[in-house]
Amino acid sequence: MSTEAPEPGRVCDVDADPEAAYDAAADAVADGQVIVLPTDTVYGVGADAFSAAAVQRLLDAKRRGRDMPPPVLVAEVGMVRSLAAKVDDRVLALAEAFWPGPLTLVLTSPESLRMDLGDRGQTIAVRVPDHDFTRELLRRTGPLAVSSANVSGRDAALTISDAVEQLGDSVAVYLDAGTMSGPVPSTILDLSGDTPQLLRAGRLSVAEINAVVPGLLEEPEESTVPEESQEEPAEPAASEGAGESAFSDSAEPASEVSDEPSEPAASEISGEPTEPAQPDATDG
Repeated sequence: MSTEAPEPGRVCDVDADPEAAYDAAADAVADGQVIVLPTDTVYGVGADAFSAAAVQRLLDAKRRGRDMPPPVLVAEVGMVRSLAAKVDDRVLALAEAFWPGPLTLVLTSPESLRMDLGDRGQTIAVRVPDHDFTRELLRRTGPLAVSSANVSGRDAALTISDAVEQLGDSVAVYLDAGTMSGPVPSTILDLSGDTPQLLRAGRLSVAEINAVVPGLLEEPEESTVPEESQEEPAEPAASEGAGESAFSDSAEPASEVSDEPSEPAASEISGEPTEPAQPDATDG
């Protein structure tokens, strides 16, 4: 691993030289810096989830406060066991059906988890992104806190030029993988309490979720508005521009998990222990 931090704003083409891109990004993460990475929704801005200073740099880059903590992206489901206090049959079934993919799960985190993502309760939002390059990067770096790559209040970046224009030198390495698929975010499902809650409607519907875990969520009532007068439904709220939500996913996370890296250092998620903050999505 390089002993020198990458120059701020360095752009790496992941198709032209993937190994150079992996090395540059991994070095930046290890140095506590912020990177921009591709996901299966929009570009995400990420940092070492176990470094409070790195996560603060991420929030500063977005000009966002601690009241909107980012989700965590992981490479594979196995990694979730070290981040969540309980991984039950519902989590395993949903992970098998939708990971990697556009589902972010909010789970109870163990008291031993020393992960300061912002002002939140004893919960963690996780996702496994459906992007081969990024999942391999996560295997090399471990879990990353990831939010959509944009300044708060602006649209999430679909291209590296968009991300560079908004985030500039606050990012050490930009990983250019072309144009992302679009701003529709991941679906965010909270399984941390007694009653499952749909925190954000996204790419997955309630019907698709209930097809995997029958009766998990209440089916939405059909509209009583006459068909001819119904309006187009609004886009799911993207808390800070397209593709973004309070838990930020993009990098979605609720991303799940990969080769199990060694048990992460204990970490704690701050904030209200009850209602998790409305997600942010890169998770998308």
